[in-house]
Amino acid sequence: MSSTQTDIQQPVGKNYPRLVADIGGTNARFALETAPQQIEKAQVLPCKDYDTIVDATKAYLEQADGAEVRHAAFAIANPILGDWVQMTNHHWAFSIETTRQALELDTLILLNDFTAQALAVTQTSSKDLMQVGGHKPIEFAPKAVIGPGTGLGVSGLVHSPAGWVALAGEGGHSSFPPFDDMEVLIWQYAKNKYGHVSAERFLSGAGLSLIYEALAKRDKLKNYRLKPSEITEKALSGTSPLCRQTLDIFCAMLGTVASNLALTLGARGGVYLCGGIIPRVLEYFKTSPFRSRFENKGRFEAYLAAIPVYVVLSEFPGITGAAAALDNHLKNV
Repeated sequence: MSSTQTDIQQPVGKNYPRLVADIGGTNARFALETAPQQIEKAQVLPCKDYDTIVDATKAYLEQADGAEVRHAAFAIANPILGDWVQMTNHHWAFSIETTRQALELDTLILLNDFTAQALAVTQTSSKDLMQVGGHKPIEFAPKAVIGPGTGLGVSGLVHSPAGWVALAGEGGHSSFPPFDDMEVLIWQYAKNKYGHVSAERFLSGAGLSLIYEALAKRDKLKNYRLKPSEITEKALSGTSPLCRQTLDIFCAMLGTVASNLALTLGARGGVYLCGGIIPRVLEYFKTSPFRSRFENKGRFEAYLAAIPVYVVLSEFPGITGAAAALDNHLKNV
């Protein structure tokens, strides 16, 4: 697991409450862990409303009745490569150590948000998982974790004698592979606009709008810019065939990228779909082009047909994963 932490140079107590957060490009989700995996007082704060991560954290703690915390873990939509963090999809930039001091914490660890999502998968109840195709997972086989939201998160879980190890990577920025002529057309539009076309260019909220834009430009429509929420609303209500086509293509693209990840990891333990987009279109997604595209891999169709895919429906999986990472860290201090 890739993470960076700072601690004061003295024995660290394992007292509660602990502060845990899941920080994306759009929203920062904060909560208190009052006992092992007991999450309370969860709040969602829009990142744009705060100049810095310290401001957002202090605002949450005030809303949580001024709770005094000594230990904190933040899952964040960013690679963690050292003390300095520059968010990819938001303007916040900060030093982890300076942030720890500003918040008067004994411990502050940061980890990639999808590393946290992966850790949360190991503790997710079956009632918070909706299966889309496939059979039973193979015990202790690798698991793939992927999720379109503000960006595209990618991770995985590999079992070891010490338990599940979460992988930290930036698979959302790998090059997108067009599957058919329609996707080639959309890919060419994006390439002309951006140069390199990553999977995240399409498999994100902004990506949904980009797919629609490419199709609308092809059809010479004047209104070629729609928000992701407008696209899904029009697609599901049946008021726009082009929005429905956009959503179909989005889900098919996700099927391709998810199956590529499953093959790369040998993820016979299952593929877990996180992020904010799929749960909003859940009933549609069950019969969307996702599953047929997921299995459409020629000689490996049967291999992929056996792999179960789960939509993760738990409210704050990143927070659950951050709490698990913090607990692991404090046990080893």
